[in-house]
Amino acid sequence: MHWPLCICWRGFVLGESQNGISAMAKIINERMTAQIEGDFVVFLIGLKVNVWWKIHKWLPLLKTMPAMLKELDALPAQETGFLGYTSGGAVLSVQYWRSFAHLEAYAKSQEHAHFPVWRAFNKRMKHSRGDVGIWHETYLVRAGEYENVYSGMPPHGLGRVADLVTAEGARSDARGRLKDNA
Repeated sequence: MHWPLCICWRGFVLGESQNGISAMAKIINERMTAQIEGDFVVFLIGLKVNVWWKIHKWLPLLKTMPAMLKELDALPAQETGFLGYTSGGAVLSVQYWRSFAHLEAYAKSQEHAHFPVWRAFNKRMKHSRGDVGIWHETYLVRAGEYENVYSGMPPHGLGRVADLVTAEGARSDARGRLKDNA
C-alpha cells in the first residue's frame, strides 16, 4: 500500500468524526436513512499528489483543508450554510451545504480561510500544475431526490448532518426512500 492510500484509509477505518474524535462508540445497530428538509448541496473536494518529492508544493495543501473545516465548524451554520462533512483522510472531503450560494460565498470571501489559500496555491502552482492535482465536484440536490441507507454504522455522510430515521416500512428499500418513488 503506498502513502496516499494510507492517508485516506486511516479516515475510513478509524471512523474519524468532524473534530477528529473516533466515532466507533456511536454505532447504530439498525438500518437507518437520513432525511433533510429542502434542497441541499453535496460538494466533493480532493487532492492528488503527482510528484511526491516536491513536498513544498503539496504539504501546505494537506494542512489547509483541516484548517478550513475547523473554521467552518466554528462559524454559525445559519450564516455559512455549512451543514458538515465526512472526511476521507487528508486527500478527500465530502461536504454538505444548504445552498450553492452559501458554498460560493464562503469560497469567495476574503475574510475566511479559503480565498487566501486558493490564491497562494495558484501562485505556487502557476508553472507546475501537474505536480499536485486538485479537483472538486458540486451536486445540487433537490428535496426528496436522493436516497441512502446505513446499517451497523455510526452516523456517516448525509447521516451526520441530517435527521436519521429507521429504514423500515415505506423506507425499507431505495425506491421507497425517494420522495416521488421514482
